[in-house]
Amino acid sequence: MTDFAAIRDEFPILKQEIHGHPLVYLDSAATSQKPQCVIDAEADFYRTINAGVHRGAHELAARATEAFEDARAKVARLVGANATEGEEEVVVTAGATAGLNLLATAFGNASLGRGGEAAKRFALKPGDEIVVSKAEHHSVLLPFQELAYRTGATFKWIDLTEDGRVRTDNLDEVITERTKVVAVTHVGNTTGAITDIAPIVRRAHEVGALFILDACQSVPHIKVDFHAMGVDFAAWSAHKMYGPTGVGFLYGRRELLEALPPANFGGSMVELAWMDQPAQYMEPPARFEAGTQPVAQVVAAGVAADWMMNIGLENIEAHEKTIAAELLKLGDIDGVRILGPRENVDRIGTVAFDVAGVHPHDVGQYIDAQGIAIRVGHHCAQPVHRHFGLYASNRASSGVYNTVEEAQALVEAVKGVRPFFGAA
Repeated sequence: MTDFAAIRDEFPILKQEIHGHPLVYLDSAATSQKPQCVIDAEADFYRTINAGVHRGAHELAARATEAFEDARAKVARLVGANATEGEEEVVVTAGATAGLNLLATAFGNASLGRGGEAAKRFALKPGDEIVVSKAEHHSVLLPFQELAYRTGATFKWIDLTEDGRVRTDNLDEVITERTKVVAVTHVGNTTGAITDIAPIVRRAHEVGALFILDACQSVPHIKVDFHAMGVDFAAWSAHKMYGPTGVGFLYGRRELLEALPPANFGGSMVELAWMDQPAQYMEPPARFEAGTQPVAQVVAAGVAADWMMNIGLENIEAHEKTIAAELLKLGDIDGVRILGPRENVDRIGTVAFDVAGVHPHDVGQYIDAQGIAIRVGHHCAQPVHRHFGLYASNRASSGVYNTVEEAQALVEAVKGVRPFFGAA
């Protein structure tokens, strides 16, 4: 049986008090805390083997390169991607936002004729369609909205059910023969709802469209296998999966990465460069990793991936499902509405809520005074808030380190909000 109390003890930041109360951290959807092994891995890299990767013949450079590529392989195993040299399917990025922008930029470059014959499958033109869902984080919504503006493609979206799930009952109407790109979240960062990806992937591929997955809120919380899911591309961030900030990853099926033109240009991604003709770019993933990479952070992210796999994603999911059951009791409080599914089915332990008559920032400050950290605002998902008739909300989101007692403490704290502000 997994000892989650011992796992919690691996997080030094959680041993402090906030405003005289033990810290209760329920903001993992924004960023997760880091276990000591991840903190040590980043520091140890700088202490022992810090050097540039893929560009030096000296011993430190060789060790750094080995550690960097070993981390890539660990992250690939976490998500069910190829990790063998020459078949790598994981690209290092500055985060999920950077990965999604990389795709949108590369598709735009293909639309300008860059990348040759192989890249034509990514090109867009007036009359083509890009489809997202109404549940998307702005990091999905905006890059592909801008891509539509640049190419003249039509921008469309899949609507939501009343409780905020991505609809799958009208896909034939939204995803048509003109659709070239479909980009959808795996787990809503506001609703916590797990999207039924299979029918969307199937419909996208029926019409020859590429399917892109925002996996930011799924990789840290549930077991994923991108090969089994059949997705073409996926992006996620290390800092949400108990790793460092400043680094993320882009998965792409190998044959697609080989055909995709680069989006960023500079050192490390070019094979041959001349003054009088176009450069010859390296094979992926190097083609998409221009400049100096965040090597120490990637190494630490590999440790985080290993750490998660050692716990077991099934164990993490089961533990957080227990936490979710307690957080969903927020909906039993008079004047509190949950934005998302009320049932603890096909969802994670992320629960956004609205307190009638009290501004979310006031709620957040009241909760913070009791040592409980939650998120306030629109969570970079304004369309989904409008779906619920709101501009902002409060959001509690769990991680592997949270306890049932912490979730119960939040529920008790929220019970006091409306009386405190005279809104009861």
